[in-house]
Amino acid sequence: MISRVLSAELAEHAGQRVKVAGWVHRRRLLKSVSFLIVRDRTGLTQAVCSGELPVEESVVEVTGTVTLNPQAPGGVELTSPELAVLAEPAKAPPFDLYRPTVPAALPTILDHAPVALRHPALRAPFEIAAASVAGFRSALDGLGFTEIHTPKIVASATESGADVFGIDYFGRPAYLAQSPQFYKQAMVGVFERVYEVGPVFRAEPHDTARHLAQYTSLDAELGFVRDHRDVMAVLREALAGMTEEVRRRAAPALTTLGLTPPEVPEEIPSIHFTEAQAMTGEDEPDLSPAQERWLSEWARREHGSEFLFVTGYPMAKRPFYTCPDPGRPGHSNGFDLLFRGLELVTGGQRLHRYEDYLAVLGERTEPYEGYLSAFAHGMPPHGGFAIGLERWTSRLTGAANVRSATLFPRDLHRLAP
Repeated sequence: MISRVLSAELAEHAGQRVKVAGWVHRRRLLKSVSFLIVRDRTGLTQAVCSGELPVEESVVEVTGTVTLNPQAPGGVELTSPELAVLAEPAKAPPFDLYRPTVPAALPTILDHAPVALRHPALRAPFEIAAASVAGFRSALDGLGFTEIHTPKIVASATESGADVFGIDYFGRPAYLAQSPQFYKQAMVGVFERVYEVGPVFRAEPHDTARHLAQYTSLDAELGFVRDHRDVMAVLREALAGMTEEVRRRAAPALTTLGLTPPEVPEEIPSIHFTEAQAMTGEDEPDLSPAQERWLSEWARREHGSEFLFVTGYPMAKRPFYTCPDPGRPGHSNGFDLLFRGLELVTGGQRLHRYEDYLAVLGERTEPYEGYLSAFAHGMPPHGGFAIGLERWTSRLTGAANVRSATLFPRDLHRLAP
C-alpha cells in the first residue's frame, strides 16, 4: 500500500512512487501531453497525463513517480501516473476556481460558500484566522491562563437588553449571550486568569461592512491587576502571539495573498480620549469611524505603529461594570485598541467590590443577582478584553467587508447557507 503524500511534501520524495489525493484544480490539454493539476489542503500537484481527464472539482487519487521539474508547482511533478476518480461533481462551480483572481462578487461567494471557499485566495483568510486563534491560546496559556467554556443561552438580557436575540427555552424566555463577560468575571474568582474563544450574538440592526449579528470573540479576564494598564500589557502579548503564529502556521496563505503581518511594538502607543478629541476637533462621547481612521494614521506616522490604544473613555459610554478613573472624574479605566483605522478591541478594569455594584445598580439588582453573588464572596481587582476574530482577520487581510473573513456570515439579511 502506498501512503498518501501531501502536495507540500512531494519534494521530499523525489524519485519515489507516491499517491496524491485531492480535487482536480485545472486541466491543461495539449496536443501530445496533458497536465492535471490536483489541489489538496497544502497546495497544488502537477501530474503529466495522457488520455481523457476528469473535469474540474472531481475528487481523485493520483499515483505516480515524483520527478524534478522547475516549471511545475513546487518544482516537482508526478510522471507515469495511475488515476482513480473517487467522486465526480454533479454541478459546475459558480466560477472557475483555478483562476488566480476571484471573478465573482461577494454575494455570489457567500451564496456558494462551501464551493467558493475552495479557491486558494478565498480560503487563505480562514487559515490566517485559525493560526490567529492558535496564537491567542498559546500566548495566554504561557501567561498562566485557563481556557473556559461558558453558556451561550442565558436567562436574562442583562448586559444591554435591547440588543439580544430572544429564544424559547422549553417554554421559558431565554436569550443568546452577547458576550461571556459576566461568566469570565466570575471565573476570575476561581482561576484568577481565564480566556475563551466562542460565538457571541448581537441583535443590532447594523447593515455595514464592519458589523455581524454573530461573530467569534477572543475573550480574556485576569485578576490582581493594578489598573487597566496591566490588561493592556496582556493584550499586547496576545497580539504578538497571534501575529507570530500567523507567520509560522499560515505562511502559504500569506504568500497567496501577498501579505506581511504587522509588527506589534514592545509598547503599543497610547493616547487619552480627551487628547484624541482635542486632536481631531470633535466633542462626542465616543470616537467616530472617521476619528478612528485619523488616529490610526497619526499613530503610524508619529510612532510607526499600526496599533494605538485610546484610554479613558467617558463612563457614560462604558458598561456599568467599568471601573472609573480615580484621577479623572467622568472618565474610565477602559480602553479601545485601534488597528489599521478600526476599533478592534474593547477592554478595561472592572469594578470588583460588592458595594460598588450595589451603588451603581441601585434598585436594579434583581436581574443581576447571579452575577453579583460572585462579588459578595470577595473578588480581586480585575479586568479584561475581547477581540473580534473576523474583524481582526479582515484588517489583517485588507478585506473591504468583514463578511469576507467570516464563514457563513449572519447579518440582517443572511440566514443561509
